[in-house]
Amino acid sequence: MKIKVIYPGTFDPITLGHLDIINKITKIFDFIVIAIFENTKKKPLFSIKERIKLTKIATKKFKTIKKVITFNRLLVQIAESENINYIIRGIRTSLDFEYELNMFNINKKMYPKLENISFFPSPKYSYISSSLVKEIVRYGGNVKSYVPKSVHLALLKKYRNIPI
Repeated sequence: MKIKVIYPGTFDPITLGHLDIINKITKIFDFIVIAIFENTKKKPLFSIKERIKLTKIATKKFKTIKKVITFNRLLVQIAESENINYIIRGIRTSLDFEYELNMFNINKKMYPKLENISFFPSPKYSYISSSLVKEIVRYGGNVKSYVPKSVHLALLKKYRNIPI
């Protein structure tokens, strides 16, 4: 039986922490949908098209990733429309846990079939976030060890106007 899961996030940009979680879930689930949230509240560095492209490049080796989609509505609506009953979430800190617990409870109320499955990143990735990566590169720091090569090059292009 194929178990479909959805791994949502803004992925602005996708990091090695995200890929660590993806690597773990591809060993367990055989139908994974990555859902990139457009998030109109934030001003993303990368356009939705760029985030899709960077995510597809970074995840091309994973055969169980069946779709990379975007959404700008409730995740439960996407899960229901895609006939998915499991959301994958990464938890790095106790703050993440509290936030995810609240989201789980609200999502469960709206879509009772939905369950959360949380993964912890490997310790070497536990402190990496997209926001931190953007902050480091914005001020001239090196983020090569935090993101895939394609993302590193895209970040350099964005922040340093280096032709790639």
